[in-house]
Amino acid sequence: EAVAVAPDSAAALVNFGALLMDDAHAQEAADVLARAVALAPDFAPAAYNYGNALHALGQRREAQAQYRRALAIDPAHAEAANNLGNVCRELGEHKAAMEAFETALQARPDFVDACNNAANLHRALGHQDAARALLSQALALAPHHSPTLNNLGNVFKDCGELDDGVACFRQAVASDPRNLTAHSNLLYALSFQSFDGEEIAAEARRLAAQHEAPLRAERIAHAPRSAQGRRLRIAYVSSDFREHCQALFMTPLLSHHDRSRFEIHAYSSVVRPDAITAQLAAHVDHWHDVRLLDDAALAARIQADGIDILVDLAMHMADGRPLLFARQPAPVQVAWLAYPGTTGLDAIGYRLSDPHLDPQAEPAVHDRHYTERTLRLPDTFWCYDPLAQEPAVNALPAAQTGQVTLGSLNNPCKLTEATLALWSGVFAALPQARLLLMAAQGEARERLLTRLARHGIDAARVRFVPFQPRDAYLRTWHEIDLALDTLPYNGHTTSLDAMWMGVPVVTRVGTTCAGRAGLSQLANLGLEELAAFSDEAFVETVAALVNDLPRLAALRASLRARMEASPLMDGARFARGMESAYETMWREWTQAHG
Repeated sequence: EAVAVAPDSAAALVNFGALLMDDAHAQEAADVLARAVALAPDFAPAAYNYGNALHALGQRREAQAQYRRALAIDPAHAEAANNLGNVCRELGEHKAAMEAFETALQARPDFVDACNNAANLHRALGHQDAARALLSQALALAPHHSPTLNNLGNVFKDCGELDDGVACFRQAVASDPRNLTAHSNLLYALSFQSFDGEEIAAEARRLAAQHEAPLRAERIAHAPRSAQGRRLRIAYVSSDFREHCQALFMTPLLSHHDRSRFEIHAYSSVVRPDAITAQLAAHVDHWHDVRLLDDAALAARIQADGIDILVDLAMHMADGRPLLFARQPAPVQVAWLAYPGTTGLDAIGYRLSDPHLDPQAEPAVHDRHYTERTLRLPDTFWCYDPLAQEPAVNALPAAQTGQVTLGSLNNPCKLTEATLALWSGVFAALPQARLLLMAAQGEARERLLTRLARHGIDAARVRFVPFQPRDAYLRTWHEIDLALDTLPYNGHTTSLDAMWMGVPVVTRVGTTCAGRAGLSQLANLGLEELAAFSDEAFVETVAALVNDLPRLAALRASLRARMEASPLMDGARFARGMESAYETMWREWTQAHG
């Protein structure tokens, strides 16, 4: 009404545009706010709100320009600086993003959102101490702020301080039970901390009761339909179709799908597509960029596309979309790949596993920990492609250095107290051995050294490497003679990388599926003797290899060829197993629905 009365009022147009944004009408808002900017080019609120609308439409460069315009008019516009930081981060311009967040905090030192955004960027860049300081500052301003507690939990988890991380996630959920991100992070963190599959499953059920149950009324009903005479439509959902470890597993599957029998779709929420995105897109029939669609809109899109089986690749990990699946956009829904445990969602009917992660002979022991029905692939949960032949495997490092280097390049979140206690026996038995780890800098590293010392592993025996791009990371395995696995969450991708680089992994078999990954991979390589079922056996296995360097050198020289000849790298065989599982799911659904 105000715009109708005063159509040339920039202030009225800005207010109208902001209302349209609140109602999720971003294009209409952008049209209105463009008029406001044209009418009042020196009015900072117009530029700021126009930037918000453009950002919502995915026009990041244009949004960036408007935020900068608002700041040129009003250098103390903290909200514009904060949002500029967000869009710069999305564009990969980290220095500019940090400068923008700092500008926001200079303008408003009590700006909790800017503290969190700056902290999250520091965390992404591996600056854990800076992230922790900013989050402590934010909590001093708002002690019960759920997003801050969640973000601090992530920092603790990244540093391997799981007890503190889990405590923060629990506080975040208690402060705001609607915070699905914090609840998902809590559930994921428990996979790293807990040996109790039932504890993890119970938390998953609590998450579903809080977040899935209210959406049951929106669940899409699917009429019976046949796939006779057509290809079965399979769709994968992920925000990580990019240069990411997920591509190491999606490439062999997508490139070997039988597209004469299966119509393959991918729903991608990638923020910054790259060359890997393009490579993956070339392997599917239909590529859908859905980053700008919310869960409800994406559910409608998937239903309209007639997807038969919808596969989640992330779930409770970063940028997962559990509430998309809660709406049941496809008749059959299945969880696979990135998230190892149960989703907790009754809308997801299946999870994929293998005979080693979830032994067929013990279904009563393992399957009760999942809300989904478990289908076991014939050989392996993973099919791996390193996406590069280089670097080559080198000779055993100990032959040149004269000392044995044990290593783990797993994320420090896996360096739990249980892991360090397990390793303590190894270093007691091998007093000359050295340890190579990948870890953050500064105080986080010092805290890790303190924890290692408590378990009898002296700092003089430990060397660290920073987080690195993939090529440099793979070359770091050239310095390691033998890899030590982690517990209760084994190495997954990292162990496959190690063995591709010729470095054997000795694993301690755990009680959850995440803790049986090492067993699964070694069994598929015919190296079950490197899988230990007790702490004592783990120490003995490591010591036996270290004390027999010719055997270790021979294993190193043969391991890449062994990998290439195994089910772990047989894309065609793996794809047939996946497709058979999909056909089983579809047959069961059609039988149940007439």
